[in-house]
Amino acid sequence: MENKWVLLVIFEILAWASTFFMLYARYRLQSKWGFKIGVFLSILTGIIPQVTLGILNFIQEGKVDLFTLIIILLLLYGLTIGKKHIQKMDQWAKNKFLPSKQGG
Repeated sequence: MENKWVLLVIFEILAWASTFFMLYARYRLQSKWGFKIGVFLSILTGIIPQVTLGILNFIQEGKVDLFTLIIILLLLYGLTIGKKHIQKMDQWAKNKFLPSKQGG
């Protein structure tokens, strides 16, 4: 747990990269398997590590400290406002990666 902040940042970056890949696979590659892999990677790099780090930190510290509070806030963000941000990202990816249909 010495490097908990570094681990949290690394996993957060990986989770956002996985989310981007998920949307890229969905719209640019139009791959259902790629999309499913992206969803799996997002869960594997986002939710699971955050919950695990939060629990381990709480067990080690015996209280809710700043790190545990940040984990709780990140999870609450993901369950609330984060859903709207993902929807906006989804719309952006759809506009960016799907070929535009021009009259013809």
